[in-house]
Amino acid sequence: MMADAEREEALSLQNEFEWVLHKEVHAVLNQLSNILTECLRRFPMSFSSDGSQKHEKYVFSGLDQLKCVVSLCGDSITQAEINFRIQRQQVVQYRTCIQSENPWRLHQIQDAVNHLNQAIVYIDNVDKNYNFRSSEEVLHVLGSILGCLQRGRTSLILPRKRTVVDLMKSRNMRNLVPNLPEDLALSFYIQSHKLIVALYQVSNIHGNMKFDSHQAEISVPWLNEVLVLFTVALQLCQQLKDKIGVFAQYRDFTINAPSQPMPCA
Repeated sequence: MMADAEREEALSLQNEFEWVLHKEVHAVLNQLSNILTECLRRFPMSFSSDGSQKHEKYVFSGLDQLKCVVSLCGDSITQAEINFRIQRQQVVQYRTCIQSENPWRLHQIQDAVNHLNQAIVYIDNVDKNYNFRSSEEVLHVLGSILGCLQRGRTSLILPRKRTVVDLMKSRNMRNLVPNLPEDLALSFYIQSHKLIVALYQVSNIHGNMKFDSHQAEISVPWLNEVLVLFTVALQLCQQLKDKIGVFAQYRDFTINAPSQPMPCA
């Protein structure tokens, strides 16, 4: 009786496994494709033939030391006016600008779009009529998609660390009009759903280097929507991977072949 029950359980498990491989995987991939396409639409990038892009104006406020107005277009700040005060022997007021002919590129946005597009390519490369024959095949595809989604989301949440010296030497700094004094550095970056502008001042006090910083931030609504869709896609992909991982323990399954009793472990 016990052997019959085990044989019946093994057969039921294999039937479920075949249904997951042939039906559920494709259903989830189709759902993922829809989510990622929707995510891609949230980016203010140009995917149209006329090359038109949406311009968004953001005003940073709340700090007396640092005020900024920017125009964001796609992955670039095309115009900006930055006003700030710093302490030297006395308080000094500075003003500098970003001009449209030398935009400030936000590489994090383009990186996220690139990873998103690559994930969509992995999904599109799976023929909708293809019958997966093993858990390894599915896990390979899901691993590739998950990697892209994780890198895309991370590029927006965790900006790359750069030293103040690197910022001072950056091309973006050289494009400011007028240029800033050599002891000052400016940075724009994305962190989660926020666009941040940061000002750094380097002082040499009796041979000791001192760093002061001020920053202002503004919430960018479409970034929040992008991160939500990234998270939903990651969860959906991970859930399917976990489910396939359970079946992967049973390596004696033979897909599209007469069912065989599963040997006891």
